[in-house]
Amino acid sequence: MMRQHWVRLDNASNMFLAARSDVDPKVFRLGAEMDHEVDPALLHKALEKTYEKYPLYHAVLRRGVFWYYLQDSDLRPEVTAELTAPCAPIYQADRRTLLFRVMHHRRRISLEVFHALSDGTGALWFLTDLVTAYVRLRFPTERPTDPGADGATEAAGGSGAAEASDGTGAMPGEDLDDLAAHEPVHDLTGDSFAHYFRRRRRPGSDAWQARAAFTQEAEAEDRVLGVGSRGADADPGSRDGTGSRDGTGSRDDTGDVAGADGSTEDSADAPRRESGGRRRLSLRRRVYRVRGTRTPDHRTRVVELTMPAAAVIALARAEGVALTMYLTAVFFEAVRRAAEHDALTLAATVPVNLRQFFPSTSARNFFATTRVEHAYRSGPNDLGAVARTLERDFRAKATAEALEGKLRRFLRFERHPALRIMPRPVKDVLLSGINRASNRGLSVAVSNLGRVVLPEPVSDHVGRLAFEVSAVRPQFCAISHAGRLTVTFTSPFVETDHVREFARILTGAGVEISVAAGRVTGQELAEAFEGREGDEPQEDAS
Repeated sequence: MMRQHWVRLDNASNMFLAARSDVDPKVFRLGAEMDHEVDPALLHKALEKTYEKYPLYHAVLRRGVFWYYLQDSDLRPEVTAELTAPCAPIYQADRRTLLFRVMHHRRRISLEVFHALSDGTGALWFLTDLVTAYVRLRFPTERPTDPGADGATEAAGGSGAAEASDGTGAMPGEDLDDLAAHEPVHDLTGDSFAHYFRRRRRPGSDAWQARAAFTQEAEAEDRVLGVGSRGADADPGSRDGTGSRDGTGSRDDTGDVAGADGSTEDSADAPRRESGGRRRLSLRRRVYRVRGTRTPDHRTRVVELTMPAAAVIALARAEGVALTMYLTAVFFEAVRRAAEHDALTLAATVPVNLRQFFPSTSARNFFATTRVEHAYRSGPNDLGAVARTLERDFRAKATAEALEGKLRRFLRFERHPALRIMPRPVKDVLLSGINRASNRGLSVAVSNLGRVVLPEPVSDHVGRLAFEVSAVRPQFCAISHAGRLTVTFTSPFVETDHVREFARILTGAGVEISVAAGRVTGQELAEAFEGREGDEPQEDAS
């Protein structure tokens, strides 16, 4: 039997384990809508081939005396029909199971991942490779129209092989079984947090030389490391810290130094002591927190809004801001209208993909979060002014230097001798308390994976992409493909007033929106069975 390799969890993953709950199991989903009914047998074959390129996804989660760790396994994944609610729990402490699942329903392929395993960028690499392998099996006679085309995975350091002349990961005439020989492997051991932030590195060290070369190349070539590529959907006017030159992505995914859900923050954003020893209390104590009626069985309320990407980018460009901050400002205004209160202070977490600042091809978690807020009592409060305020706040915090300082402080805290010898259950209680304290200062969370470019001919068979997470508070996740922007709202509450107001704001600005909502209440589910549609989201004109 092969030797079982293992590796300690990175700092972000430890926070997810401490913060997970029945309401928020720390699971996120990526989905691709195909132009045909999915063939389960071919999807399973594609999964087997993709699985071999991702040893990280072979791992199971184990509990030690002092820490959690990932251990290699010989388990094999299975493709299943989608029978569970979105973002249902994956990790179970008493069972040795894989930390992801692949499902299909009609025309949609879905990948769900426990956030302690990977972040949104890493999972998007996996889904891109999975869909690419599936399309090649489903349409074996098709070849790319543009031999030089490459996909999102290559741009992100994923599995799109640069030397592949057809841009799909295989040479012309090459069998799919030989793909692994040409593609990078996402292994179990790479911890980019430890590589860059655990100890002070001299500027002349290999890692920092690589970072300097990477940054210089990105600036010279007018590109950054990200999941997508610039193109017709992009706004060329700005570069933010979210992982895209156009500001269309906040590249998480999909918490703290932690997660796509934005549910936790690291201690660097906590209130600090002023001179004189008094703790400064920021507006965080007065931050408005959205409340509502919990869904009956803790399933996540999901509402998808689909719209033309170009129309929304044009609105953001008109205000001089990146798309992520524009959508966040719309979210804030929607929450304020739903609350029917004019003097709120709202705060959100926004994850930042660290790969754009610190080169890494690891599919493990490698991101940090920033916190932005706006106090409506202080004005001006029109949508454009709020968006510009959030943009300035975000840009000041989402720089390599600021993020590096935060992460170094967090890792010093994690490696403190007293914490290292503390038993794991006690650490869980401590981290869970930190997470709850941080949550009290947040209203919502946002995450944007940006524009995704799939290789030809795969993109011809894929329509919308979708991205959603389990949530302890209202959140939206955004992703775009083929000119369509999908903004998915998730919430632990039945009420969707803030989603209705969000849609009204954009439709009032001339954006055409289609809406699909999942059922969560007993009455809604009963109507689904009676209506012969199962648990499929239904179109709702709003």
